[in-house]
Amino acid sequence: MVDDREDTEPTVLAAQAPARPAPRGGIDVVLLGAVLALVAIGTVEIYSASAVYAEQKFGSAQYFLVKQLIYAGLGLAALAAGARIDYSRYARWVYPLLLASLALLGAVLLFGRRINEARRWFQLGSLSFQPVEIAKLALVVYLAYSLAKKRDMVKTFTVGFMPHLMVCAAMMALLLKQPDLGSSIILGATTLAMLFVAGTKLSYIAVAVLAAAPIVYHSIVATAWRLRRLIAYIDPWQFRRTTGYQITESLISIGSGGMTGQGLGDGKQKLFYLPEAHTDFILSNIGEELGFVGMTAVLGLFVIVLVRGIRAALRARDAFGFYVAAGLTTMFSLQGLINAGVVLGALPAKGLTLPFVSYGGTSLIVSMFFAGVILNISRGAAPPPRAADEPAAAGNRRRKRRVKVMV
Repeated sequence: MVDDREDTEPTVLAAQAPARPAPRGGIDVVLLGAVLALVAIGTVEIYSASAVYAEQKFGSAQYFLVKQLIYAGLGLAALAAGARIDYSRYARWVYPLLLASLALLGAVLLFGRRINEARRWFQLGSLSFQPVEIAKLALVVYLAYSLAKKRDMVKTFTVGFMPHLMVCAAMMALLLKQPDLGSSIILGATTLAMLFVAGTKLSYIAVAVLAAAPIVYHSIVATAWRLRRLIAYIDPWQFRRTTGYQITESLISIGSGGMTGQGLGDGKQKLFYLPEAHTDFILSNIGEELGFVGMTAVLGLFVIVLVRGIRAALRARDAFGFYVAAGLTTMFSLQGLINAGVVLGALPAKGLTLPFVSYGGTSLIVSMFFAGVILNISRGAAPPPRAADEPAAAGNRRRKRRVKVMV
C-alpha cells in the first residue's frame, strides 16, 4: 500500500528554531515613523504643558523637557535593541523573566517609594523605575511561549486556560496591593485577548470575566477614593470642585480647543488649572492647543501602530512571534484607548499614561523597546510570494510529498 500523505506540520518548538534562517524583510518604516511621530509630539507637548509648573517648582522651565529628551534618547537605544535582537531568544528566558517580574512586583510593596498613597516605583537616585512595565513584557512572552507550545490543547480548561489565568491573576493580585487597578486591568484584558486569539472557548473567557467582576467591584467600593472617582465619573459637574475637578478641567481644555486649537504653547488650562497636564492628561493639552485636528492626528497614529502591529503578527514566521506581536499590540491599544476614554470623560479616572506621548521614563523606554520587538518580528517574516513564483512554490510543495511503502 502506498501512503501518499504530505508531511505533517512541524512542531511549534521546531518552528521557533528553524533549521534554515528565515528570509529577513526590511524595517517597517510606517510603524517606525508612527512611533517616532508620537514621541516627537509628546516631547513638544510635554514642554508646553510643564514649562510654567517646572519654572515655579524647580526654577527651570526646561526641567521636564531635559529629562524627557534623556528618556527619549534611552528609548531610541531600547527601540534599536528590540529591533536588532531576534525575538526567538526571549523564549529561552521565559521563566527567569517571569519569576523576576513577580519578585519585583512583590519587592516594590516593601521597598518602593510611596507616591499619592501608592507604592509602584523603585527610586534609583534621581530616577524612578516602575516594575509593572517589566511585568508586561514577562507576561506577554510567557503567554506567547506557552500558547504556542500548547496550541493543540488550548481549548482544554486545565491545560490551555487555567495555568495562563493563574499566572496573570498572581500579577494582578500584586498590582492591586500597590494599588494599581489600571495596570491590573490592562494585564487581565491582554491575557484574555491573547487566549481568545489562540482559540480558547468563549465560555471560559465569560466565566473568567464574571469571576473577576466581584473582585473589581470590591476593589472600587472598599476603597474610598476609588468610589468617589466612580461617583464623580457619573456626574463630574456635580463634584466640580472636588473629585470631579480633574475630569471637568480636561473637558474644558478639549472644548476650548475647538477644531484647530488655540495654538502651540497658548493653552490656558496648564496654568495650574489641569492637574497632571504633562503626564496622564497630556491628550487634554493637545486638544486645547492643537484642537480636534491635533487629537485626531495623535489617535490616528495609534491606529497606524495597531494596524502595523497586527500586520507584523500575521506575517510572523512562527506561532511564538505571532503571539508576542499580538500581545504587545493589544497592550498599546488598550492603554491608549483607556487613557483617551478618561480624558474625554467616557471612563472613570485611571492612573495610566498615554504610550509614547506622556511624560515618564520607564513607560517611554519600555514602550519603545516593545515597538522595537514588533519591528523585529515584522522583519523576520518572509515576504509574500509574487504571482510569478507561485508555480515554483507549488512544485516545491509537490516535491515535499513522500511515498511510504507499508507492508
